[in-house]
Amino acid sequence: MDIEKIFKFNDESELPLEKLVDDGGFTAVFRKIGCVGDSLSSGEHESLDADGKKGYHDYYEHSWGQYIARTIGAEVYNFSKGGMRADTYCESFAESKGFWNPELRCDAYIIALGVNDVTKFGKELGNTDTDIDFNDWRNNSPTFVGYYAQIIQRLREIEPKSRIFLMTMPRSTGAYAESRAEAYDLHREILYKLANLFDFTYVLDFRRYAPVYDEEFKKRFYLGGHLNSMGYMLTAKMVMSYIDYIIRHNTEDFVQVGFIGKGGVHHKDRKW
Repeated sequence: MDIEKIFKFNDESELPLEKLVDDGGFTAVFRKIGCVGDSLSSGEHESLDADGKKGYHDYYEHSWGQYIARTIGAEVYNFSKGGMRADTYCESFAESKGFWNPELRCDAYIIALGVNDVTKFGKELGNTDTDIDFNDWRNNSPTFVGYYAQIIQRLREIEPKSRIFLMTMPRSTGAYAESRAEAYDLHREILYKLANLFDFTYVLDFRRYAPVYDEEFKKRFYLGGHLNSMGYMLTAKMVMSYIDYIIRHNTEDFVQVGFIGKGGVHHKDRKW
């Protein structure tokens, strides 16, 4: 058995999402995962009645988070809702739902916000150099950057050693996507900057490594302007495969995840 050939721990030529894992891979080391997001994190299905009126339905059992839960046998929380933005999450939604409750602490969090934020803020998403108070999130600026950082900071108050994954938005075709491409590219840059500012924080760069959501992709995996059940399941596979890739290429960051949530217990001679 050649473990290096199987897991490609040291293969610098490997790219994220080159292969999809069917069993979740090393994502399964996390036993509780929180998914912070909007409709695309909520399994939202778009209906269309006989009169052409659209309906929007958060079917959480079809969310990529719950496909992950069923794949790896972990407990996964949907901290999400259709239309969610970072500012509304911080100002009202999370508090009203009790999502800051320490009893809901997780080993890992996946944050997938941005589509609706770009709608509100446009290209004025904020500045990572000026909009974050690392000593007190209450002083963060009322920008996308300030609110997004607040989410990370408050999750870290609940579980200081949690691993946090930030998801960029995939490339898509069509006039609507092209009109937002520059803002989505800026969103991606911001997430990389945030990942560099916070320990144990990583980027799931769907914008660079996920397939382009073109017309053929949408025929298979979309239902109106949102994904269908197959699309959410595919997203779950990509998320798990990307996290598996990150763990395999940064094993020292993850050797102590079994101690997350165990208070002060850790191995002092290993990275924590």
